[in-house]
Amino acid sequence: MKQDLDLQKINAELRDKSPQEIIQWALGLNKNVFCSTSFSPNSAALLHMVTQVSPDMPIVWVDSGYNVADTYRVAEKIMQSLQLNMHIYIPQQTAERRNALMGGIPHPDDDEDLHKEFARQVKLEPFERAINELKGEVWITGIRKDETEFRKTLDIVTVNSKGVLKVAPLFHWTADSLQDYMDTYQLPSQRHYFDPTKVADSRECGLHLSM
Repeated sequence: MKQDLDLQKINAELRDKSPQEIIQWALGLNKNVFCSTSFSPNSAALLHMVTQVSPDMPIVWVDSGYNVADTYRVAEKIMQSLQLNMHIYIPQQTAERRNALMGGIPHPDDDEDLHKEFARQVKLEPFERAINELKGEVWITGIRKDETEFRKTLDIVTVNSKGVLKVAPLFHWTADSLQDYMDTYQLPSQRHYFDPTKVADSRECGLHLSM
């Protein structure tokens, strides 16, 4: 797909478009489009925008098995209120089995290789399985430029190592603009989110580095 698209030109053209217009552009490619979510704080904003444009778009959630109760409760509320077309993927091992074999959640400062294997098991492998089963070609993602140093190197539209086109409708949004959207539409969000593959908010979980 990369050979067919002038990414520099596309990103320049989409720079001032609304997220809904960017989503519509992605749909206009006539490829298999899906959206991912982690149900992290304010995830409902992108999901709300997606359903405005394409109510039946597949929504992929990789449930690592380490989410806190608040995340599950709010996720259920969002899924029901927006009537999402959910495709939920889980790791091939339970969290308890993995904890027993790995001694809990491995920290990268203690064992970087073990932490990478942990991330592969709980996030990368289920997500790759989702892409394969959905035959995903265009991935709508909620990443924003100001979240991490790595994401500052990306853009609204990029191509990952698997050849999947990644489209980030909220890429140039700030945390304040995202919160304003949440408040305007009174969308639910939880504040006790936990991602076991990240040790700091500024660290990548591995999904966007590998995918």
